[in-house]
Amino acid sequence: MIKVNNISHTFYLGKKGKETAVSVLKDISFSVNEGEIITITGKSGSGKSTLLNLVGGFLRPTEGEIWIEEKNITTLSEGDLADFRLENLSFIFQSFQLIPSMTAYENVELPLVLKGLDRDIRRKRVMTALERVGLQDHASYYPSELSGGQQQRISIARALVMESKIILADEPTGSLDSETEQEILAFIKELNEKENLTFLIITHDEEVAKIGHQRIHLHDGEIMKEGVSV
Repeated sequence: MIKVNNISHTFYLGKKGKETAVSVLKDISFSVNEGEIITITGKSGSGKSTLLNLVGGFLRPTEGEIWIEEKNITTLSEGDLADFRLENLSFIFQSFQLIPSMTAYENVELPLVLKGLDRDIRRKRVMTALERVGLQDHASYYPSELSGGQQQRISIARALVMESKIILADEPTGSLDSETEQEILAFIKELNEKENLTFLIITHDEEVAKIGHQRIHLHDGEIMKEGVSV
């Protein structure tokens, strides 16, 4: 489902002509099968977020290829990449990324509006997504009227409404207390087991890391195995 082949990524800092090259990822390769939960761990600065942004198509690798659903996304134009991302990937963020002035319903509906779907189709899919996360009775609530766990469930509903089989999650429990974290992790595992959804999750939290079928540990931009880079 996802194949990352020998990718490296370098940022260039400073003024043009006097840039300093900063190597963030070095020759990374791994694959993700359909229905797997993959967790990516490592200290701050290890390259976790950069790797997720590369797989999500928000950055292009300096070297290497990324294949998703048998398509090499590193060769796509910006427009085609945006269309591919809208059709095939969904995202869950640490800070929920809900728009405060929109209701729960409107926040979940937004990506479908951007996709240009008919209103009746949007309504059916939004209410189904809200029901799947147990918040169909909170459709008219604003983010400020919801708990942290409820806000994260709304952000999960926004991911589910796209009907993508791949969900990329950036520290999905980082803003939650331990009890709510366990609730959200249980829900992610339930979605994985019952609906065969594929998750790629970056985290620094051992509790989150443990739910993965496979763990990728990064250290200074390289994949580590038992303390040794591979």
